Order: sequence, then C-alpha cells, then structure tokens
Amino acid sequence: MRISEVYGGETTAIPAARRLAAGFFGRVHSERALAVSAHAVETTQLVVSELVTNAVRHTAGPCRLDLELVDHAVDITVWDTSRTAPGIADPDPARVGRHGIEVVLALCGAVQVTHQAFGKQISVRVALEPAG
Repeated sequence: MRISEVYGGETTAIPAARRLAAGFFGRVHSERALAVSAHAVETTQLVVSELVTNAVRHTAGPCRLDLELVDHAVDITVWDTSRTAPGIADPDPARVGRHGIEVVLALCGAVQVTHQAFGKQISVRVALEPAG
C-alpha cells in the first residue's frame, strides 16, 4: 500500500503532511485489517512533519511525500528541489530549533539521502507496532 502527495513551498504543507500520514493509517486499518499502535502513528507523523518542514524551510520549490507499507514498517520518502543534504548542527544549548534531523535519526536510526538531477530524496523507515 502506498500514498503520495505533492506540496508547494508553503508552511501549510506541514500539517497537511501530518494529516496524510494519519489518513494513510486509516487506510491501512480498513483495507489491510491491520491495527497500528498510537505510538507508531504519532512517531510517523512526527518524522513526516520534521522532513516536510526541512523541505519547506530549506528549499525553493515543491516537495513530495511518499508513504509505503513494507512488511511491519512504513517507508517515508520526501523529495525536494535542493541538492544540499540535511546536517546536524554542532551542539549548542542556547540553540532554538534546527534539531529536526536529530529527531528523525533518534526515531528511525538511519536516514538515507539520494541526490538526483533536480534535488534529493530523503528516506527513512519507521517500525510499526501492532495496536493492543
């Protein structure tokens, strides 16, 4: 099962992407009879939010979000128009913000960046836990 959406560079893309993720799990439940834990849904929404936020804030153009159910996980891929890979900023206790990729790494364990002719794609995987 897979779902995709293209967003412009507006900040409204961020909550729209979270809603798309929630709707994806609704489809997973109804079409595959697979109940996923609230924790897995919330984790996926947070990761989606962080990746789409990076695309909106740090690129000049549209981005695309793909969610795909694979085994007991959801693959999350975000394409954007910048070839610059996200980086982790040096530790600074006074820094506000710019922790998104650190959050994604903590939740997913790995981030794969693939450069393309007109930008990049960032892919991660979130393990799904059954509800109950």
